[in-house]
Amino acid sequence: MDKITIKNLKLFAYHGVNPEEKENGQSFYLDIDYYLNMQRACQSDCLDDTVSYAKVVKTVRAAFCEKSHDLIEKAAQAVADTIFESFESIYKLEITLKKPEAPVKAEFDYMAVTIIRER
Repeated sequence: MDKITIKNLKLFAYHGVNPEEKENGQSFYLDIDYYLNMQRACQSDCLDDTVSYAKVVKTVRAAFCEKSHDLIEKAAQAVADTIFESFESIYKLEITLKKPEAPVKAEFDYMAVTIIRER
């Protein structure tokens, strides 16, 4: 099982249940592990034989920022759905979506959800 990791991808979006979150937006951070067979790429040294992390980032940015969701659970699922639709060689995903500015009256680094999806 081979894996490519994108760590702490910072994106600005308008997710949240509170009106001010939808109006003002905030920064989110995503950790994305995507699984695919990289044997061919390891032999060929050719970008066409893998899934470019640059293309994944572009796809994630579009999926995450184009539409507003109340729950970060739904936002993470939208990212997973779009990745699977866009890259057929990816067969498993683990996405952690962190919300460091969650409107909670407490001291914390971030609130987060992690989803694991397989085809």
